[in-house]
Amino acid sequence: MEIKDIIALSVGGIILVGGIIYLICNQRQKIQEWLKYAVVEAEKFFGGGTGQLKLRAVYDWFCEKFPVIAAVVPFYVFSAWVDTALTTLDKWLGSNDRITGYVGSGKEYRR
Repeated sequence: MEIKDIIALSVGGIILVGGIIYLICNQRQKIQEWLKYAVVEAEKFFGGGTGQLKLRAVYDWFCEKFPVIAAVVPFYVFSAWVDTALTTLDKWLGSNDRITGYVGSGKEYRR
């Protein structure tokens, strides 16, 4: 392999990584808002005491909704994002009876 080929591959790799980082940063707010919705739906669908099942379901939904980002974001990062969304859900449940009623109604999840 010649030096030109090595340089071209390196530049291509840098552009690809930069593009992925840009995509994640640009979509982060959208992902965070979507995760709030997803954790509400998972809580409603699965109920209490099913934390790992809910996390897995939200991860599966995330992979369907954001396949490119799911391919590059490690699961532990995704799990931290879910924890942040769950903190928001806890605040909502403590302060909004309509959300509490919605989650408690047990209606099916619709994507």
